[in-house]
Amino acid sequence: MTNHCQYCSKRIPISKVFCSADCKESFFQKIAISVPKPFVKKLYFFCSEEQRDSEIKSFAQRHNWHEKLVTEKIEEIFQEYYRCG
Repeated sequence: MTNHCQYCSKRIPISKVFCSADCKESFFQKIAISVPKPFVKKLYFFCSEEQRDSEIKSFAQRHNWHEKLVTEKIEEIFQEYYRCG
């Protein structure tokens, strides 16, 4: 039997939860990231693509988080709250 990694969904042995230490670290850091919904709304409705990228970069640096994880979290929040359908 196999299990799936909680972060990247790779197939792994059933005795494990994560496929690597990096996946484990990223999973728990992503949980800890808190992004306010008004900030996400500002990024997607009032900023251009370049402004969005620079805002995400500065937000990640300000809070000492990985930019990739912040981007993923922001996209998840956008999909959850602001996508129609």
